[in-house]
Amino acid sequence: MNNEKHIASVFDRDLEAIQALIMKMGGMVEANITSAAQALEERDTELAEKVRAADKPIDALEEEINEEAARVIALRSPIAGDLRTVLTVMKIAGNLERCGDYAKNLAKRTGVLADMQPIDGAGASIRRMAREVEEMLKLALDAYIQRDAEMAEQVRQRDLDVDQMYNALFREFLTYMMEDPRNISACMHLHFIAKNIERMGDHATSIAEQVIYLVTGELPEESRPKADVTSQTDLGLEPK
Repeated sequence: MNNEKHIASVFDRDLEAIQALIMKMGGMVEANITSAAQALEERDTELAEKVRAADKPIDALEEEINEEAARVIALRSPIAGDLRTVLTVMKIAGNLERCGDYAKNLAKRTGVLADMQPIDGAGASIRRMAREVEEMLKLALDAYIQRDAEMAEQVRQRDLDVDQMYNALFREFLTYMMEDPRNISACMHLHFIAKNIERMGDHATSIAEQVIYLVTGELPEESRPKADVTSQTDLGLEPK
């Protein structure tokens, strides 16, 4: 019995260490999303370059988390709920890494857009959308730490708001392009940025769904609410 308690306490310590890495990674991704949106709105190419550079430590953290999770599985042989916890951590890390990639992509396009005629209000609108996604991501990670399925469900519902914000921007950019062909290049870049942010929302939602699975043992039965109506006119973007 004492040996079983010792094994359980060692596993708990290992898991706490991995969870600390997850929260660190989440904080870095949230900061990069905020900085990328700020760089776009303020046309700050120096800040955008910092966002791009900050993606490497995020990638390194994902690799470290996966290595630690694999080590725990190999050494502790977790079963049932413990194994589910370790696998959830790995999936969360993957979703965070993708969000980091999208923030980096946003920063890449900022340098190009800085040399183009600005589109009125686009920077502020994209920053609002990015702020919503950042809040979703924070809420999803809080739900994970607290093992709160209801909080995770709130994230799933908020994804609808992000989709609606994306749809509005999509239509706005189309209008600008039809009114003046000189806006086409800038609006194309802005559309890709908005789509990347919408996909960050999808990854935050995926984290929330993993939390629900972790807590309940089952993925949500109902499909997540979606309001992206642009899939047929997605300007060359690959399908989800």
